[in-house]
Amino acid sequence: MPQVLFENVKLNNTISLNNRILMAPLTRCMADDDLVPTDDMVKYYAKRAKAGLIISEATIIRPDGQGYPNTPGLFTQAQITGWKKVTDAVHAEGGKMFAQLWHVGRVAHPYFFDGEVLAPSAIGIEGSIPRMRDLTYQTPKAATKEDITKLIADYAQAAANAIEAGFDGVEIHGANGYLIDQFLHHAANQRTDEYGQTPENMSRFALQVTDAVADRIGADRVGLRVSPGAYFNMDGDQRDRAVFDFLISALNSRNLAYLHVGIFDDAMEFEYLGGSASAYLRSIYKGTLVGVGSYTAASGAEAIQNQQFDLLAIGRPFIANPDYVEKVKAGQAVKEYDESMLATLD
Repeated sequence: MPQVLFENVKLNNTISLNNRILMAPLTRCMADDDLVPTDDMVKYYAKRAKAGLIISEATIIRPDGQGYPNTPGLFTQAQITGWKKVTDAVHAEGGKMFAQLWHVGRVAHPYFFDGEVLAPSAIGIEGSIPRMRDLTYQTPKAATKEDITKLIADYAQAAANAIEAGFDGVEIHGANGYLIDQFLHHAANQRTDEYGQTPENMSRFALQVTDAVADRIGADRVGLRVSPGAYFNMDGDQRDRAVFDFLISALNSRNLAYLHVGIFDDAMEFEYLGGSASAYLRSIYKGTLVGVGSYTAASGAEAIQNQQFDLLAIGRPFIANPDYVEKVKAGQAVKEYDESMLATLD
């Protein structure tokens, strides 16, 4: 196996990683009914601490950010305490861990909270809640400017809560059709105020959240995940390219820990991006780029050597192989993932 995967690296010359293999965020829906991490989650993450960096499963910043059952939160003291047990266990094994901060926007459902579903515009999606198929999605309320101001503050507070919980940093979830991503795509954002219509306006919320989180905990502890190619609960639009051209260029001055591609399969090509999502981001973004999406260790190492990205995030193979890093380093075969593995934490 090419040794490039096992080089020590630093994020922004601040956070040292033992290797270039990241554990990608993987929603498992295994928190308790108060959205507090469980003892099983402590064991689950500790077993995978040999990753250069673990990015936690998506973790909601406040109650109305929830769209799936039993997804953990970072907005109560009990949740902070629960996550502290996880991070302590990961650190005891020599690992590093970021919390992925999440608000699902129009993918939320009031079954989980008392209130309205918020989104950039009153444009709903079709379908029903995974694992709870009797609950169909609702048409959201277009967020007011006051709502947006509060959302930005709540992202920053969740980041502070993550640091209190012992995380080494946070990844802002700006991808995969969730709230921040909804502001960035014309299919979900039809606002006519300073948060809509133009690339600068449509990028505003993402940048304000990023800046607020960076101001609160330091930019060197902040990553961002984005999906320039619409592919999940989102229709593509040729005009989206200009939005992401503006956003990614603006991020170059933010000195973040990294930018993370939000994609399930990086072999997907988007006509309006001129190729894959990672190739598009690499053409603009000058900082550390995390690649993801159906790579093996071998193909990911080759991509790093070809300077397609700098760090490799691995998803489902980490579910099947808690010792993924050790197996890859030893040249051993890794177990294939299958859907039955989702039923339990191991």
